[in-house]
Amino acid sequence: MIACLRLFTALCLAALLAACASSPSSSLGDLPRTPDASIEQLLEQASQSKDPEKAALLRLSAADLAYRQGNAGQSAQILQQVPVEQLKPGQQVFASTLAAELAMVRNQPKAALTALSHPSLQRLSELPVEQQVRTGTVHARALEADGQALAAARERIFIAPMLEGEAAGKNHEAIWTLIASLPTDQLQPTSTDDLGGWMSLALAVKTAGTLEQQQAAIDNWRAQNPKHPAAIQLPIPLTKLKELASQPLGKIGLLLPQDGPLAAVGKALREGFMAAHYQAQQAGQNPPAIVFYDSSKLTSMDEFYRKAQADGVQLVVGPLEKPLVKQLSTRPQLPITTLALNYSEGDQGPAQLFQFGLAAEDEAREVSRRARADGLHRAAIMVPKGEWGERVLRAFSQDWQANGGSIIAIERVDQPVQLAQQIAGMFQLRQSEARAKSLQNAAGANVAAQPSRRQDIEFIFLAATPQQAQQIKPTLNFQYAGDVPVYATSHVYSASGDVNQYNDMNGIRFCETPWLLETSNPLRQQVVAQWPQAAGSLGRLYAMGVDAYHLAPRLGQLKALPDSRIEGQSGSLGMTQTQRVVRQLPWAQFVSGQVQRLPDTPR
Repeated sequence: MIACLRLFTALCLAALLAACASSPSSSLGDLPRTPDASIEQLLEQASQSKDPEKAALLRLSAADLAYRQGNAGQSAQILQQVPVEQLKPGQQVFASTLAAELAMVRNQPKAALTALSHPSLQRLSELPVEQQVRTGTVHARALEADGQALAAARERIFIAPMLEGEAAGKNHEAIWTLIASLPTDQLQPTSTDDLGGWMSLALAVKTAGTLEQQQAAIDNWRAQNPKHPAAIQLPIPLTKLKELASQPLGKIGLLLPQDGPLAAVGKALREGFMAAHYQAQQAGQNPPAIVFYDSSKLTSMDEFYRKAQADGVQLVVGPLEKPLVKQLSTRPQLPITTLALNYSEGDQGPAQLFQFGLAAEDEAREVSRRARADGLHRAAIMVPKGEWGERVLRAFSQDWQANGGSIIAIERVDQPVQLAQQIAGMFQLRQSEARAKSLQNAAGANVAAQPSRRQDIEFIFLAATPQQAQQIKPTLNFQYAGDVPVYATSHVYSASGDVNQYNDMNGIRFCETPWLLETSNPLRQQVVAQWPQAAGSLGRLYAMGVDAYHLAPRLGQLKALPDSRIEGQSGSLGMTQTQRVVRQLPWAQFVSGQVQRLPDTPR
């Protein structure tokens, strides 16, 4: 009886080990596969095995099974018990791949890439196709999450011929998304292989202007590259572009307030919008017809959409009023594609809703980007008290800290009389003065000691009005912090040409719309000649109106081409996944009473 039990146990162990092996033993080693046993059975057999290699293989199989079952924590615990360096090369590749997959579950792409840098990966091409695909897929995911889009695309192009069916289709679309996300200056193909073809396709599409030009560029590329995977199966976003090109925009409904508190804003937006429309007519283009609607007279959005549909409107630009935009954002769908000229507070909205505005949050993130590009890491923040200041503070802080920056101090500005005290507190000048007084008391005599500020603040992020900035910058000078760089949003710039005001803000760097910084633009000159107020701070609204006109027919392009941009008058315009148009801005500095444009930095 005992002999029979021993024989049965031996047969079970042999069956379990056979389930772990996918190929005859070789110099690469047997690879685990999904076994006909539970995790507990595999671990028990591993603990009973007297063969270290078989025990390690059983544990590796158990760790993989736990991962496949969605238990990443248990998988990681088991994998830690596997002596990876004692495994054969193929098994090391398997273990490294599993370690990378577990790192990606924890959202740690750098740890995943470290796992995939194991020397055994040099023999990946000798392993079965299934393993090459599995390793290549997690490698591509880790590279993408680490911001290495081009390297991720290379990895996906490498595994593409090994895939079939749905997996092949998903990988194909992922390649296009990665390549399309690259800036134009990186799309310079140096070879005629598949990667070069993908890059030349993206370059052709991105450098074409109108939908019709993009469609012609795609057709020309397919004719020149008939055997390329993207020519055989056009990526879905480019197929959608083709559909858009076959449906030209013939009529736009412009929905803006003509009465009430927002009438002046609506007027500036409307005049900028129509200026761009007349420019298109003068250039010999065939622009869409414009139908005007007064949002201040609306009784309901449903009634407006019924009227617009009856008028043949294909795209609505507006509304401007935030409550109306918020209302639209909560609907499951809209009857007409709509470019709202403000932002709702939630991130999601119906597929037909796009949102565009002069958001202060965009500028806060632009300050964060510029300071990083200038090599800075430690920030102090000054914003006004209140809801607006908190929104700007939150946008800057989230972007700054997400990209590795640190925040040393925060001051909320309210009363001008408190400025000196707030700035002194931010730079710890009171402690310095106290130390000087203590030294004088100890010495029993007057000791020359100038207060010294803390040295760990590399720059100040400032969101303030021109009047506040006029007080803050001289106070910084007085409080021994005049040498600390100040990076500000456009709100510090009145565009009034007041040299005395600018002198009080000497040295402040600020982001601003191209409309107010590039005064030689022909359209701007035409608009200012007709409406002089467009040269001042209202110019930002005229610029937004111009850009709304240029965005209207290109919303589908921005949605279909990730990270593509339109160089507008209110900034360089791109679109988020939630269909919000966001701006990047050029920079200037107050220098001796003048506004001086600063060189651009890489984005």
